[in-house]
Amino acid sequence: MEILPLDAIVYNKEKVDFKEVIAPPYDVIDEKYQNELYERSKYNIVRLILTKEENRYETAKKYFEDWKNEKVMIPTKKPSIFYIIQKYTNEKGKLIERKGFIARNKIEDFSSKKILPHEYTMGGPKEDRFKLISSTKAFFSQIFMVYNDKNFEIEKKVFNKYNSKEPFIDVVDDLGVENIVHIIDDIEDIKIIENTLSDKTLLIADGHHRYETSMKYAFEHPENEYAQYVMSYFTNASDENLIIYPTHRIISKDIKPEKILDSVKKYYDIEVLNNKNDFLEKIEIENKKQITTGLILKNDDNFYVLKLKKGTEKEINAPEELQKLDLTVLHELILKKELNFSNEELMSQNGITYEKRENIAFDSIKSGASACFIMAYPKMEDIINISQAGYRMPQKSTYFYPKLLSGIVVNPL
Repeated sequence: MEILPLDAIVYNKEKVDFKEVIAPPYDVIDEKYQNELYERSKYNIVRLILTKEENRYETAKKYFEDWKNEKVMIPTKKPSIFYIIQKYTNEKGKLIERKGFIARNKIEDFSSKKILPHEYTMGGPKEDRFKLISSTKAFFSQIFMVYNDKNFEIEKKVFNKYNSKEPFIDVVDDLGVENIVHIIDDIEDIKIIENTLSDKTLLIADGHHRYETSMKYAFEHPENEYAQYVMSYFTNASDENLIIYPTHRIISKDIKPEKILDSVKKYYDIEVLNNKNDFLEKIEIENKKQITTGLILKNDDNFYVLKLKKGTEKEINAPEELQKLDLTVLHELILKKELNFSNEELMSQNGITYEKRENIAFDSIKSGASACFIMAYPKMEDIINISQAGYRMPQKSTYFYPKLLSGIVVNPL
């Protein structure tokens, strides 16, 4: 894979406080949070990635041009790669330090197999991002890419040199994640990164819509060399700090809990527990041996551990790689076959909600949901196997946490 540094534009530290101008990706910002970010600073990146004025794309363009003219945003002195450490404490009290870097990569069609998607996309978000890029001539957010290097070449030869240096940015975001950013503009360090990834295949972990948008823009602007590359964040799949969280399924359609329980009994062996922590632990233990999913029901204090009956996955009309996936089993056998959800309902979240926040998933039952399926943590090997075979997982299958901040760097076209 061809990797290059960015001719980047960054916020001017003499003009802004980074805490006031950063934001999460546009697709996790609701209207209330959008208003809060607007109030936080007149230079908050939300005004570019999720403008609330009526003429959104032209307004974003004007903000961007004004900020550059006011020297609120300035170019870096040299082509640069941005090394990022994200620190947070997980629910078990363990400190997680995910390391990665932001650079440009050559846009490749999926047929080349150099870049692998793993989820399906929807048209609306792609059209929105395309209009924003076309108006502003810039990328404000990164694609989240995963590569595999068991030798940890970049970590050993490059990252370790910067860990003791003064960072360009050190900011704690609204979720309590510390984001430490170092600018790498040394030619030799950049060459090490470029060479290490030159023979690697990339997996899109997050940002499928943005990547497909960049493909369209590159195709429509073959004369623009910069448009043939996209800004991405890269992290190593071999690092234990790369953690993939599940996305749970909340059934908001009015279905009797008894019907749901009868449906799952056809395909799963059921173990009933009465403690939430034991329930969550049991799902992960059993999922290492066989496909296992959790279930909680309306007006029912029990916690149901669902262990797929041996050979049941063969009932699914899907390739073997997808038959091994817990969400494929749930979608095909339970949601579609037994509970009569259509593909359109699943895609548009009609009668069902995909929720990554575990506490919200559990609380949904108290809020009137009929049921909630608690998913096990996804396995990276499953994602890679499915992607390499040319297939895609159901939408909202994975949640790579923490999200990447918008406002660290802008990639102008």
